[in-house]
Amino acid sequence: FGSGTPTYLIEMMRKFGTLPSEIGTREAQSSAFDAPAERLDDITPLLYQSGYITIVNYDEEIDLYTLDIPNKEIRKGLMESLLPSYVRLPLGNGQTALAKMYRALNRSNMDEALTIMQEFLSTIPYTDNTAYEGHYQQVLYILFSLMNHYVDVEVHTSKGRVDLVMRTKSELYLIEVKLNASAEAAMKQIDLKDYSARFSTCGLPIIKVAINFDQQDRTIKDWKIVGITN
Repeated sequence: FGSGTPTYLIEMMRKFGTLPSEIGTREAQSSAFDAPAERLDDITPLLYQSGYITIVNYDEEIDLYTLDIPNKEIRKGLMESLLPSYVRLPLGNGQTALAKMYRALNRSNMDEALTIMQEFLSTIPYTDNTAYEGHYQQVLYILFSLMNHYVDVEVHTSKGRVDLVMRTKSELYLIEVKLNASAEAAMKQIDLKDYSARFSTCGLPIIKVAINFDQQDRTIKDWKIVGITN
């Protein structure tokens, strides 16, 4: 990863509308790997040829490859490169904030982590792409990925989709994101659709986290955290 710059990759991600959370766990047939750059209609060949994803499985019966980001080093480096597209912050300040958030989560203190994040995200610039919930979902995905936690987005349950699921060494967090609404509304959605039922056998304490962002202030407005007793 350190041998080159991902600037071109970021430009192509914008061209194809690829979100940071969509880079890993991709599927493709063998014909996709050798597509010339001038005829690309999907970002998968570029991700593979540049080494950002690698083959992790192959189904010979249907000639289908499964690809994913090779390791934590490449994932972290990639997310650090993508972060400025979502949050403009001096690198030193950003690393300090991330370190403090990581420490708070290691201590099972999501409230402290969100307090730090609230100040951190207040640096998001005024741009067109901050006017929808998905932008903030991707911001959270990048930040939590930079802390080397397992994060997934739009996780399906029997009644809907969880915005983000994050697993630390000691908890599983179900996170619902709202924009210009309220944390209470986000928590009601988690409860109404009973998101926690799917993860009841995960072996970790489940924490429900409702986060409401304010578009004008470009940061977290309020949040609500509720633990589940198994």
